[in-house]
Amino acid sequence: MNHVALLGDSIFDNGVYVTPDPDVSQQLRVQLGRDWRVSLLAVDGHVTRDVRERQVGRVPTDVSHIVISAGGNDALGHASILSQVARSVAEAVGKLADAQARFARSYEEMVDAVLTLSRPTAVCTIYDANYPEPQRRLVVSALSLFNDVITRVAFARGLNVVDLRLICDDPEDYANPIEPSARGGEKIATAISGLVRATPSVRSSVWA
Repeated sequence: MNHVALLGDSIFDNGVYVTPDPDVSQQLRVQLGRDWRVSLLAVDGHVTRDVRERQVGRVPTDVSHIVISAGGNDALGHASILSQVARSVAEAVGKLADAQARFARSYEEMVDAVLTLSRPTAVCTIYDANYPEPQRRLVVSALSLFNDVITRVAFARGLNVVDLRLICDDPEDYANPIEPSARGGEKIATAISGLVRATPSVRSSVWA
């Protein structure tokens, strides 16, 4: 039997935000059918370091596919940069570059820890979220630095990418500014279902 493990944060562990509607893992189970198992190891609030230290070791030995959605909470940890005063554009960009570099180290360590399991693995980008303007414009611009890390790491290692920026493209896809709604979750589950059914025949592709 095929078996998908979902690692990461509240993008997958969104049950508390959509109850009584199904969460992403439940929607994925329905879409994949009886021939597949789905293990939800993602935990609301976890960052990339948590995935590496607290989730990888819990992946069942019979897992056939792994999908990771992590990084959004790492980005939230650097959100204060957007309100800091800078003496120049160069200083502001430098602060963002420092945050990107720290994230890159943590994200690479997380992905490499998952890859020690030797299972087909895909990663998700951080979606644009549902903040009101003008905040949304700033958030999307800053997140592009983190998403650049995710795509570079994925393609350097031959991993598939689920681009949540293209999937959750409507306000109704969000239960609040940063969590997927049942509708958004269904769209995410649809993309993952198509991906894992195609793997390993499709490699290093973007799914949306």
